[in-house]
Amino acid sequence: MTVRVGCSLGYRATGDATLLLNLRPQTHAAHAVIFEALTIGDELPTESFGDSHGNHMLRGRLSPGEHFLRYDAIVAVTSQPDDQGAHASSSSPAAHLPPEVLRYAFPSRYADSDKLVNFAWQHFGHIADGYPRVRAISQWIHENIEYRYGSGVTEMSAWDVLRRGHGVCRDFAHLAIALNRTFNVPARYVTGHMPDIGFPDPENHMDFHAYAEVYLGDRWYTTDARFHVPRIGRIKVSCGLDAVDGAFSTIFGGANLSYFQVWAYQVKHGTVGVGDPLDFTQRLDNQTTIVTEAPYFVPER
Repeated sequence: MTVRVGCSLGYRATGDATLLLNLRPQTHAAHAVIFEALTIGDELPTESFGDSHGNHMLRGRLSPGEHFLRYDAIVAVTSQPDDQGAHASSSSPAAHLPPEVLRYAFPSRYADSDKLVNFAWQHFGHIADGYPRVRAISQWIHENIEYRYGSGVTEMSAWDVLRRGHGVCRDFAHLAIALNRTFNVPARYVTGHMPDIGFPDPENHMDFHAYAEVYLGDRWYTTDARFHVPRIGRIKVSCGLDAVDGAFSTIFGGANLSYFQVWAYQVKHGTVGVGDPLDFTQRLDNQTTIVTEAPYFVPER
């Protein structure tokens, strides 16, 4: 399948500021970037680097005034749905976890698992370790936390979401991460693009999406309490302990986001190029029918 993803961002700076961007998809077994283009207005001075979570970071300096950036990419994705770990082994004890994975088992700013221990054990302590418990946590969040588009609050933690009872995808992800960490299951925050392949969205909300990954056996698996069903075409951009590491932009200094547009939709291979005008009449998703093409990308498993 072929998916076009990207974003157009505008920033208004009142003084000198530094902008940290996290927009480019990570290397992943289920998708591959075929073409991409990043346009930075006014030739802003920038530098690229990778952070400790494997994210592709871009740092730029803003002078006073308006600044516009655009990232556009054509991505090949597998037509197979998420692997959510149904056949995974149980979680590994801390003594056997790889050193680089251990940090994802600790409480963090927005995934404050230390506050949720009693709740977690009361609701999920009787469920078998591994995938059964991970799935039960996802199902409980999906059924008991109301999704309200536009209700996100940047300072809200998993504990706050549980008490409030509603939130956005970021909140669903934080609560899933925190509850899994209470059982010493490493869990991390993930952001990315997710077209509506085989999943009609009548409100047509195409935005950055947040979900979680859990470490079972010897690898990471997707868990997405917002939808609680395997999805097709998920394109991972970043990951980290929580939303601090996964923000698509972080501003240091006097600047504000003034314009924001995101796209993620399936297209026919070879019909759209990076930089072309957005034309949502060409989208093949946002319907129950799944449109596939001759395979030109074989994902790793």
